[in-house]
Amino acid sequence: MPLFLLSSSLSLHILTQIRNKDTDQINFRKGLVRLGRLIGYEIANTMDYEIIEVETPLGVKTKGVRIYDLENVIIINILRAATPLVEGLLKAFPAARQGVVTARRKEFEGKEPPKEMEVEIFYEKIPKIRKGIDNVIISDPMVATASTMLKVLEKVAKEEPKRIYIASVIASEYGVKRILELYPQVYFFTISIDPELNNKGYIVPGLGDAGDRSFG
Repeated sequence: MPLFLLSSSLSLHILTQIRNKDTDQINFRKGLVRLGRLIGYEIANTMDYEIIEVETPLGVKTKGVRIYDLENVIIINILRAATPLVEGLLKAFPAARQGVVTARRKEFEGKEPPKEMEVEIFYEKIPKIRKGIDNVIISDPMVATASTMLKVLEKVAKEEPKRIYIASVIASEYGVKRILELYPQVYFFTISIDPELNNKGYIVPGLGDAGDRSFG
């Protein structure tokens, strides 16, 4: 199962800061940017590379690595919550082409955690995905029921990119299971997998509404 749980002390330190209800808007947003950069570097480590030869300023030739897949990256920003995370991802993938999907889930409060949320996608602009060439990174900090992510995955998977990545900060156990059962080829990167959803579909313990905490 291509599930990557980032458990370095630094990533967990930043996650702890943004989980804290007392962290202000600016520092919450900065934390997401920092995590986006860390996730991006970990994603890059899974991409294809070649061994090349270069000459140093001392006139000596030496072998090194070129990750050629860095030139074939598309990042899809699920607005608005993913914007700081994407800012960090772009530090790792400065040449990435960018797409946006504006989605809104219709929230309700039930007697038990929802298995599905009604999601409305009212705008999307995604660059042309080259079959078997492009690596597509779908960014959403919170994957709860996975209803939004599955809608985006359906659109992306039809284009048959080389790889599909999910970049998230916190995912629910239910959301991860749901995605990887339907799309076992997806590379799922996250910092934490939290155990529960509440009756509004929020991840518990989670960190609240990432969009509201980033932008008010």
